[in-house]
Amino acid sequence: MSLLHQDNSRDIDDAARGDEYTRGSGYVGWASVVATVLVVFAVAVYVLLTQKPPVASGEIVQVWAYPNHVVTSGLDASGAPMPRKSFDQVLVFARIKLRNQSKIPLVLEDVLANLKQSDGILSISAGSTGQFDEVFLAYPELAALHSNALSPHATIEPEQNVEGTAFWIFLLSRQEWEARKDLNFTFKFQYQDNLVLTPHTAVKAFPQ
Repeated sequence: MSLLHQDNSRDIDDAARGDEYTRGSGYVGWASVVATVLVVFAVAVYVLLTQKPPVASGEIVQVWAYPNHVVTSGLDASGAPMPRKSFDQVLVFARIKLRNQSKIPLVLEDVLANLKQSDGILSISAGSTGQFDEVFLAYPELAALHSNALSPHATIEPEQNVEGTAFWIFLLSRQEWEARKDLNFTFKFQYQDNLVLTPHTAVKAFPQ
């Protein structure tokens, strides 16, 4: 066998090994792609199976604000004289719709109105249904807003829809209220995640 023939055989063997290596690398590449796709698919299935929908949904139908300046009568509950006091406040009313999307009763623990100001967030708890009625006795000019109250401690049965009005009192001036950055509402349920709702319509001043 000539030296030239031996060199040609060696070149052919090297080329064959290179071709086998290339095919092997291709198989490894495809296997890696398939493995990655399977992992992504498995994660997606796990998320879909374990992710639970919110237990409740809702809507803030409308929000009204009533800023006013208060001066006390100068008499205590027994009619005895006491120093007069004055302060600013904003009464906030919201018409709310809630739906229980779960299979168990939902118990409200609190309903917060969250007012974002330049220096932070001020959160106030909603008044009780008893206080709701007292507000309209104290401010008869608000009679147009008097409707069924939404209790901040209501129990909502499975698949039940509830609608009502809640109220909050912020000790702020009109200027401080109008300078707010944002307003939303947090519904705190016992043993469940909170539901946060933001009004989709502008806050109405009352009376207009």
